[in-house]
Amino acid sequence: QAQLVESGGGLVQAGGSLRLSCAASGSIGSINVMGWYRQAPEKQRELVATITWAGSTIYADSVKGRFTISTDNAKNTVSLQMNSLKPEDTAIYYCNARNSYRIRYWGNGTLVTVSS
Repeated sequence: QAQLVESGGGLVQAGGSLRLSCAASGSIGSINVMGWYRQAPEKQRELVATITWAGSTIYADSVKGRFTISTDNAKNTVSLQMNSLKPEDTAIYYCNARNSYRIRYWGNGTLVTVSS
């Protein structure tokens, strides 16, 4: 079975940094896009950043200039470097992967808490 495992969440003060990582394994097929989404309490899940295996990236306006997404294609991993964190970044962050059939897989999430 396919599996995505996130790591790196935690508690940080405003202005600090965290780095999230996600590793894909199992029968997920040929991955061509990976990304990060987040969901804050009582809010909808929203896109944070995505990256294709060709290197194209998309960032939410709210994180541009602060977050950087990167991949290791050979290892089917994705990372999210988060700098200048704000309290409004507090959320559960979910890893996502898309394969060549456009099927998406989700991790269970890792909690990021930013204190003011």
